[in-house]
Amino acid sequence: MKKYTEDILKEFTKNYPMMNDLQEDLEKLIKEVVNRIKLGGKILICGNGGSAADSEHIVGELVKEFYIKRPIEEKFKQKLQDLVPEQDAKHITESLQGGIPAISLVAQIGFLTAYGNDVSFDMAYAQQVYVYGQKNDVFIGLSTSGNAENVCNAAKIAKAKGLLVISLTGETGGKLKEFSDILLNAPAQETFMVQEYHLPLYHLICRSLEYEIFGEDICSY
Repeated sequence: MKKYTEDILKEFTKNYPMMNDLQEDLEKLIKEVVNRIKLGGKILICGNGGSAADSEHIVGELVKEFYIKRPIEEKFKQKLQDLVPEQDAKHITESLQGGIPAISLVAQIGFLTAYGNDVSFDMAYAQQVYVYGQKNDVFIGLSTSGNAENVCNAAKIAKAKGLLVISLTGETGGKLKEFSDILLNAPAQETFMVQEYHLPLYHLICRSLEYEIFGEDICSY
């Protein structure tokens, strides 16, 4: 893990001592997700209500620059310059940013309403995981109770397809605990309090993934 990533993990545990017991799982998450992304994987994310909004938030931090600059590949720049006029290429390459592939399963409104009406809302996320999920992918399910049926069903499909299953839940972990490779259970049970803990958790994750993939300092392992 890069030194800067270690530093922000230490900063997190200092600022949120009530979540110190999650440090080992956070380190495992960062290493495993980075490895999968470098092997061509992507991240599938879902939740309900406020957790649906969090899913969109996470994707926003991953697909574009969050905390540091993310240069695009030189080979791609050259290919683009060979295809389009110089001025167009300059504008495009100056606007594009490196990204971490992530899909919010809550954003597919046409599909969600059609599938929910024709088949079952509690399987709508699971259907997307079944279709999108591939080798080296990661599934992140957010549920403050850990018992959201549609998120649990998606986690089951992700597990069956060999995805790394990460869950952000409340204190007990709920039913999601059973299907999770990594469980980040915030130390609260009331919905609003769990969501308040989830925000710094996933900001830490996004920032760490960004630095591990796009940062330049020396690895310590």
